Order: sequence, then structure tokens, then C-alpha cells
Amino acid sequence: MNANPRPQQSTATAQRLNDAMKRLRARLRAESGQHATGLTATQLGVLASVVREGPVTAARLATLEHVSAQSIAQSLAVLKAAGLIHSEPDPQDGRKKLMSANASATELVDNLLAGRASFLARAIDQVVAPDEQQDVEKAIELLERLAAADLSDGAP
Repeated sequence: MNANPRPQQSTATAQRLNDAMKRLRARLRAESGQHATGLTATQLGVLASVVREGPVTAARLATLEHVSAQSIAQSLAVLKAAGLIHSEPDPQDGRKKLMSANASATELVDNLLAGRASFLARAIDQVVAPDEQQDVEKAIELLERLAAADLSDGAP
């Protein structure tokens, strides 16, 4: 018998959280109209980063998206072909290219984000009781802390 049941509880909790986040992400994609764009979730994530951060280098995008340079290059090629982004030489270093979003990309990202926010607002209004509102706020704070966790030293 394990004297400390916490690791098993943490593993089960982690799996439940992962499953819930997967279902919520899928629901947000469906509700926002993301499927109709013809772009993958990865491509849309890169596009949103270009909109938010641009003009930006591919290397910076790879860091922001936590993916390889090759993955970023593939996504950028699709986004360029779709006419959503363009590149220009970096004035500081002509060997580098800066990626910028076209107006249509900004509109697309804004519409997708608005669709997601609209769905979540409606769901919160319909599913969360007024006395549970603070629980939602606390859950958001906890998720933000989990997302920001620096576990590089391996310590709990």
C-alpha cells in the first residue's frame, strides 16, 4: 500500500484535466468556425502569433509556439500561400525575414477569438450558478499558474 496516495491522485487529476481541456478546445474550434477556415490548429496558432507579435521572425515564432523551426516554416508556407501573411527583410539583419499579417488575417483571428469568447460567455451564463462565479475565477488563476509553471529543475 502506498503511504503517500498524492502522486496517484495527481496523475488521475492530470488526466482528467487533460481530457477536459481537449474537449473544451474541440468545442471552441467548432463554435468559433475554425474548421471552416481550412487551416489546422497549429497554423491558426502561428497566424495568431504573427497578428499579435508581428513583424516577427520565424525563430521567434518557433519559440512562442514551442515548435521546431521546420514546423514553423511549414505553417508559414501555408499561411503565405493563403495570402494571410507576407514577409520582408529585417532592416536590422537583411538575412532574416520579418513576418507580418495581412488585414484579412487580423480579421480572421479577431472573428475566431470573438466566436470562442462568445461561446464561453454564453456557456458560463447558462451553466455556472452565480454562487460558483468565484470558483470559475479561481480555476482561471490556477490554469494560468499551471501554464506558467517552470519545471526545468525537475523539483515538485
